[in-house]
Amino acid sequence: MKISHKLVLHFPPRIVEQPVINNLIRNYDLSFNILKASIIPNQEGYVVLELSGEQDKYDAGIEYVTSAGVQIESLSRSVLRNEGRCTHCGACVSVCPSRAFSVDPQTRKVCFDDNCCVACGLCIKACPPRAMEFHF
Repeated sequence: MKISHKLVLHFPPRIVEQPVINNLIRNYDLSFNILKASIIPNQEGYVVLELSGEQDKYDAGIEYVTSAGVQIESLSRSVLRNEGRCTHCGACVSVCPSRAFSVDPQTRKVCFDDNCCVACGLCIKACPPRAMEFHF
């Protein structure tokens, strides 16, 4: 069975320059789509990606990545909305390229679907009350 998950991979400085993703693809027959990345030699880095493949190969690939020292978390845990701060102004709706935000036509409140989010960060910059937050 083929699966697909959006993940954030956190690379410690000691392995940023190692070919971890290349090995993941070649050795485990997985496919990926990089959504966002920040990799700087000798510094901590991260890659936001969608990783797909057969369940058994996916599981083996994830085990390889974690054994290499990379921390993995689900993308949906990385971008969060602080409900207490959100004023439902809608500034995020117009800037979101993945349409993770929508306005409920009845309540006029902004809804956030973290499954659609690609962690681009545009909503964070656009949000006047700073209700959107990165948790990398």
